[in-house]
Amino acid sequence: MIDLHMHTVFSDGELIPAEMARRAEAIGHKVIAITDHVDQSNVEHVAAGIVRFCAEDRHVIKVLPGVEITHVTPGKIADVAKRARAAGIKVIVVHGETIVEPVEPGTNEAAIDAGITILAHPGLITAAAAKKAAAAGVFLEISGRGGHSFSNGHVARTALEAGAKMVFDTDSHSPRDLMDRAMAMKVMLSAGLTNAQAEEIFINSQRLVEGLK
Repeated sequence: MIDLHMHTVFSDGELIPAEMARRAEAIGHKVIAITDHVDQSNVEHVAAGIVRFCAEDRHVIKVLPGVEITHVTPGKIADVAKRARAAGIKVIVVHGETIVEPVEPGTNEAAIDAGITILAHPGLITAAAAKKAAAAGVFLEISGRGGHSFSNGHVARTALEAGAKMVFDTDSHSPRDLMDRAMAMKVMLSAGLTNAQAEEIFINSQRLVEGLK
């Protein structure tokens, strides 16, 4: 299992990175990304701590440095993503237009245009945006997090129709949010995906990690 969307005490999570890594490792994860919330005010500060942890960590699990660009106005997303990359971040997630938060309209497309890694919980993503994600190689997230997961069915259908790649992430903020592979599969099946489609999503995560520079 690979999970590329998790939060620690570097933003609004409950665990320090070492405990998040160990708990994920204990339930069978092979790779995770720590992707704490950032905007233009704190991106370098948060990235520095995450990058340092990943460089010094000695768990068996592989931990990748990431950030989640969150509630940043669409016109600033590309700049924050550029600054995150310059700070050593490998996985850039953008907090998409979830239906349970007042994310500014235009965030989904601005994130895709910025060439980020994963568009998290993109809510009622349009067919045009999904097609743009497919062309740009941006992965759309099927979310394991309560609330954000309400639109998983729509995201899955729209992504499949557009040929956009999907990944599954838990968006974990605490130990109770973590899921093993079996539970992740149940969430994806509940979104209307077939077993074969869900298995392909697991493979997508592996390919994403292999393709990171």
